[in-house]
Parts: sequence; C-alpha cells; structure tokens
Amino acid sequence: MAAASPTKLIIASRESRLAMWQAEHVRDRLASLYPDCQIEILGMTTRGDQILDRALSKVGGKGLFVKELEIAMEEGRADLAVHSLKDVPMELPEGFTLAAILEREDPRDAFVSNDFDGLDNLPEGAIVGTSSLRRQALISARYPHLVIKPLRGNLDTRLRKLDQGEYAAIILAAAGLKRLALPERIRAFLEPEQSLPAAGQGAMAIEIPEGRADLCTWLAPLNHLETSQAVIAERTVSKTFGGSCQIPLAAFATVTEGVMHLRAMVATPDGIRVAKAEVSGNAAHPQQLGEAVSAQLAAQDAEGILAVCQQQLSE
Repeated sequence: MAAASPTKLIIASRESRLAMWQAEHVRDRLASLYPDCQIEILGMTTRGDQILDRALSKVGGKGLFVKELEIAMEEGRADLAVHSLKDVPMELPEGFTLAAILEREDPRDAFVSNDFDGLDNLPEGAIVGTSSLRRQALISARYPHLVIKPLRGNLDTRLRKLDQGEYAAIILAAAGLKRLALPERIRAFLEPEQSLPAAGQGAMAIEIPEGRADLCTWLAPLNHLETSQAVIAERTVSKTFGGSCQIPLAAFATVTEGVMHLRAMVATPDGIRVAKAEVSGNAAHPQQLGEAVSAQLAAQDAEGILAVCQQQLSE
C-alpha cells in the first residue's frame, strides 16, 4: 500500500544563505508535489560554521557541517536534512541514509577576483584563497609561483575577505555562486581538465533517518538518476581512500546516454606527486566503475602519496 501524502515535514538546514537557499529549493519542490503539506525549515548553526580560524582539515572535516542536523533528526525535531553533497562524509553515522540526490548544478570550480581575469594572469607571490586541499594541490602543481592561503567561512564571508583585499583571488564552487544569483562574480571557470571537481560537487543531497520508508517514497521524485549514478561512482573512489577534506582527492563523473566517464586523482598538497586515472562504462554500475578507477590509482601508489600528504599536513 502506497504511503499517504505527508501532512507536515520539517527540514533541517545550516543557516548560511546558500544552505537556506538549498533548503528552500527542496521545500518548494516538495510543496509542488504535496500542496496540502505544511513544510517548515529548522535553521541551525553547526560547528563547521563556528570554527573559522583553522583549516577544516585540521578540526574534524566534513562531518562538522552535518552533525547538529543529524541530532535534530534523531531527536524528532526534523524529518530530513538538506546538504551540499560534498559536505557529507563518505561514511554516514549509523541510523542515517541518503534518500535523494537532486540534479547537479554546474560542478566546476570558479576563479573569483576583482583585479585579474584568471590564474594565468596572477603575478608571482599573489595570494589565492581556498578551503580545499584538492584545489591547493591542483593550483600548486601548475602555478608554483602563487601563494595558497586558507579561506574559511560561508560564501558571503569569503567574498567579503576578497573584497577587503586579503586575497588577489579566491577559488569557489561555481554552483554556489549561481544558486545565489552571483554569476557576475565569476571571472573564469576552471574546466575539469584544469581543476577536477571534488566528489559530489554541485549536487544536493537529502539525508533522512534509516527506516523511514514513508520519507523514501515521498522524496523519490526528487532523485535525479544520472546525478545519483555519477556521485555514487565519485564517492566510491573517495571512500576507498578515506576521502575527506583532509586529503587532496578529486573524482568527477559524467553520464551521457547511459555511459559514464569517470576521472579521479590524488595528490600531495604541494602538487608535486599526483596520480590520475579514468574509466568509461555502463552508468548502471557506478560502484564498479568507482572501484576500477580506485584500482588504477592504487597501482600508481596512491597510498604512498596520501601518506606523504598526511606527513605534510602534520608538519
């Protein structure tokens, strides 16, 4: 018997402007599906939002952005939580599952600057801000004359730091700028060949408590098959190598007419040692494709690269 339409749903979300946009987007999608349902958003501040003076890789990683939201679901104060998928740990805590992956926005990295048109135009010693070890490694490998410095905070905070002159340029996810109607801040897009995206970048995920078959049914129409297939493959690679913001790892898949093309890389933060791999195959088997790319990386001593990475980060 099909689950009856919901009468009330509460969505847990971080309180940043981008996170609230995402929660409101899901709310509006659900409202169009279930017009008689009362839908509320529970805004919350997470530890990841509070700790801004240290690199995320040094204070606990991606889980800092989702823990409080999971507690709200555990305590019955919320039914579901909306996340940027790249903020979701590869291993969810026991008792939680991802119920839907929404259609991906632009997955590329964006070059944002008030004075320069691209990375090629930055002078020696120019300061580039990024919160991502992946971006740091990719930029350091191609532009060793640039200085990479950590950039924390929500999107508005990062843009304000740029405008105050703390950085010559910053690298952000294009998806966030587009979702907040700020595409004019993008001076250049970094194509995947130049800056391979993080696993799940540009995609939104809905997390729910396990065992809620009713929620699974209600949220199923929001799931986008090709995006879901792509991010399963990407997250398989990341999970294989303990993927988190604590290692420079990229994984990006595209799906065209049922065929997936998956690329991945791991690197040391300084970009000196890099392993790259790619594979194509049936998109209906995303985990197998992720495992195949992981095997290619392993054959290039990915574990050794990551060991060097951990050593560099601890220094």
